[in-house]
Amino acid sequence: MFSSVIRRRIRASPHTLAFAFISCTRSLTNTSSSSSSLSSCAQSTVKQVCSLVYDYFEDHHTHRRFSPLYLDVDPNSLTHDQVVTIVASLASDGGSVVAHRFFNWVITSNKFRHFTRLYIACATSLIGNRNFELASDVLQCMVKSFAEIGRVKGAVEMVIEMHNQGLVPSTKMLNWVIMIVIEMGLVEYAENVFDEMCARGVQPNCVSYKAMVVGYCRMGNVLEADRWLRAMIERGFVVDSRTFTLVVREFCDKGFVTRALWYFRSLSEMGLRPNLINFTCMIDGLCKRGSVKQAFEMLEEMVGQGWKPNVYTHTALINGLCKKGWTEKAFRLFLKLVRSENHKPNVLTYTAMISGYCRDGKINRAEMLLRRMKEQGLAPNTNTYTTLVDGHCKAGNFERAYELMNVMNEEGFSSNVCTYNAVIDGLCKKGRVQDAYNVLKSGFRNGLEADKFTYTILMSEHCKQGEIKQALVLFNKMLKSGIQPDIHSYTTLIAVFCREKRMKESEMFFEEVLRFGLVPTNQTYTSMICGYSKVGDLSLAFKFFHRMSNHGCAPDSITYGALISGLYKQSKLDEARGLYDAMIEKGLTPCEVTRVTLAHEYCKIEDSCSAMLVLERLEKKPWIRTVNTLVRKLCSEKKVGMAALFFHKLLDMDPHANRVTLAAFMTACYESSNYALVSDLSSRLYKENHLAIKVTK
Repeated sequence: MFSSVIRRRIRASPHTLAFAFISCTRSLTNTSSSSSSLSSCAQSTVKQVCSLVYDYFEDHHTHRRFSPLYLDVDPNSLTHDQVVTIVASLASDGGSVVAHRFFNWVITSNKFRHFTRLYIACATSLIGNRNFELASDVLQCMVKSFAEIGRVKGAVEMVIEMHNQGLVPSTKMLNWVIMIVIEMGLVEYAENVFDEMCARGVQPNCVSYKAMVVGYCRMGNVLEADRWLRAMIERGFVVDSRTFTLVVREFCDKGFVTRALWYFRSLSEMGLRPNLINFTCMIDGLCKRGSVKQAFEMLEEMVGQGWKPNVYTHTALINGLCKKGWTEKAFRLFLKLVRSENHKPNVLTYTAMISGYCRDGKINRAEMLLRRMKEQGLAPNTNTYTTLVDGHCKAGNFERAYELMNVMNEEGFSSNVCTYNAVIDGLCKKGRVQDAYNVLKSGFRNGLEADKFTYTILMSEHCKQGEIKQALVLFNKMLKSGIQPDIHSYTTLIAVFCREKRMKESEMFFEEVLRFGLVPTNQTYTSMICGYSKVGDLSLAFKFFHRMSNHGCAPDSITYGALISGLYKQSKLDEARGLYDAMIEKGLTPCEVTRVTLAHEYCKIEDSCSAMLVLERLEKKPWIRTVNTLVRKLCSEKKVGMAALFFHKLLDMDPHANRVTLAAFMTACYESSNYALVSDLSSRLYKENHLAIKVTK
């Protein structure tokens, strides 16, 4: 296997496997003795069946390998020893094709379908006849049959062990084995088989790698799919259009849009021409990521290559525009579809547009689209109604939300867990937690099963209220219900424990996240960093900061702000300043609290120059807002001299003095008897014809 993979050998139980295999092969090497051990009646039956098989071949003049055999015998009337003896005898006296045809006939009976010794007897006899193709077919049949009863691993181990009986494993064998195993959902075990057979000299081909890529994609493990796809490309194998489509769609659905785009470009350069489905998947992925401009560029490229966008392409773009808040642009595109002769909006298109209006709070327009949709003969689905229910709940119009749920039921659509989650979330956000629980109880009476989102919504609300015990009760109830919490559930608990400075509990849940294979998000890491910064443990805060990239997370302004806050609390202003500059270099805008606090720390030590330098790299609007806040803060501490310095800088940037800042400054000057500062400011404002201030002593 390729270098990046550590080969994991199949760990078959040596005693079980050896016993099963040896017992089978011994029975074959002693066919004559086993035959003689049968009763005379049984031996007579064996001879009669063999004779019937030979007569059938003679009457039908056919030796085609895979044509069916018909015998006027009930296979269930035969014993296990008899069928083993018959297949061995036919292979010895009649040849491989005859034995193979009898084998295919007898395994139609459930009595023999999962009889291990029959498969091994037939395969070993065929290997003895040097007919490896038919032997491989028998083993393939064994793996399929045993997969039906959950014994696929044992069957695969038997197949690999046949190497010791003279059956050289082939690429074809590798492919059908891993395909059957993957079909059973055992993708990781399929990788073990892949490695084991490669170690035995098998050369995997394009089909082998494709099977592993497809298997991991269907499993939703895009990181492993990515690893296998890279290996496939490195070996020069061509990715077909179907696999290409699956990879692009799966990567985009899991949020790996950049990687999907890389494959899109790379495979195009290798000669695989993207089709309409590939382009649409890529456009949809870019829109879901929020890269709408890039999605429209992809649309232009698609049209340039001769592909005409269909309703799904337009729906993806409409959805992307709506998520950016550009509903009017989305509606213009929607109208273009309405007027189109070839493609008309479908249920998904209407739902995307309704979702956009709901997100914008334009519920009336969303309702108008619902009516228009019905007029066009399109039936809204559960997702359409749920979108509207969510919009009304966010607007606080719960009565209309309940009406829509009733309409759903009247039209034959049951409110699903997403519908109930929308109502529960809306009630929680309005502080109506008890009503949310009542709605949930109503759902339970209607057969609803809560999901991880239901629990996370309620946990989040309890955490906001500081009710950690109740949140933990819900978390444990979720586990007892057999629901695996996702990263958002864990992050909710981690964040609340960090806010409460209970870092041991936060660490425990973070370790659990990694143990269960979940991927921490930016919010997860930022919560941990904020927590450690609050308790003054900056070494651990920075440890988590540097670990973020391991999980594809990039620190944002809140992450940097937490670290900067921790540093200046320990009087490490130089380190805080360095981190602040690094944040700006990365194109991040520090939040106002970070900006004001860092500048204020320099003001406290009378270093106005450094305070100015902290703020000078900001754009005009955030600079003005920050300096206004800083001046008020300095005035509240009666540091009017420093406040006056920044106030004059503020007037240099914006001659229209903020009235709240001006009032705070004048009050501080009067209370500290600094009338000269008021006079100076009054003169400047008067000269600039903005405001005259009468100075009274």
